[in-house]
Amino acid sequence: MPDRRRFLQTAAGAALFGSAWPALSLAASPMLTRSIPSSGALLPVIGLGTADTFNVPPGDAAAMAPLAQVLDTLLQAGGTLIDTAPSYGDAEAVTGTLLARDAGLRPRVFLATKISTRGHDAAMRQIRESQKALRSDKLDLIQVHNLIDTRNQLALLRDLKQQGLTRYIGITHYTDHAHDELTELVEREKPDFLQVNLSIGARSAEKRLLPACRANGVAVLINRPFQDGALFRRVKGVELPKLAAEIDCTSWAQIFLKFIIGHPAVTAVIPATSKPANMADNARAGYGRQPDAAMRERIAALLG
Repeated sequence: MPDRRRFLQTAAGAALFGSAWPALSLAASPMLTRSIPSSGALLPVIGLGTADTFNVPPGDAAAMAPLAQVLDTLLQAGGTLIDTAPSYGDAEAVTGTLLARDAGLRPRVFLATKISTRGHDAAMRQIRESQKALRSDKLDLIQVHNLIDTRNQLALLRDLKQQGLTRYIGITHYTDHAHDELTELVEREKPDFLQVNLSIGARSAEKRLLPACRANGVAVLINRPFQDGALFRRVKGVELPKLAAEIDCTSWAQIFLKFIIGHPAVTAVIPATSKPANMADNARAGYGRQPDAAMRERIAALLG
């Protein structure tokens, strides 16, 4: 398929019958995984973000139906990571409701959320509310969101990790201006995870931050891989380049995601979507040949 639009036209038919993934699977092999440095556990490289896209009323069946398909498509494609936050409106409650459909779903998911408040008591209230919304006493990853009260909250999260409430702790941000502070925190605090922005059009994290993560054994989650849709607008009407076939890509989305996965410091990328066909398209980036450093530069050159 030459672009995401034509890919999604094909995928939409499959999505009507449940998950879009089975009709679009590249191969029987598992999705590519990367190791979490602090534990050695493996995490599939394509996950799911929930900002904006999962902020619907949890009791609205019509709004929830496609989101159930998105989650099912992620799991059927071999993904496990779902990233959410209290600040995403009803996204935590929606995620918890979808996981509660079947007792077998929660054990298959790597569930990440965040705290975004100041002080011990406020943070604990937020965490308890997240546990209730997500219907899960134990969480896989809790992150200090957007550098809010970072040192104090990291200390709290370390205590919660020792207590077994969370398996991993992390820090997040989503803009380039935070990268210097994040680099210092990575080097000093050495959290299990860092979540940060990276894309073909926003490569600041590659300068110091991602090398610091590799040097200090910090797993990296990537948000804003499409720059909130700006990358798709830049390639609207543009045919897929010939290099797409060299890395088994059938859409621009897969090229954008494989550019990110190709960086050796990246553990997983978490594009947000409310559409099952988009989830299937994104998931395919976790399969097939991945770009090396030279190919990443060829991809970056496509957008000048």
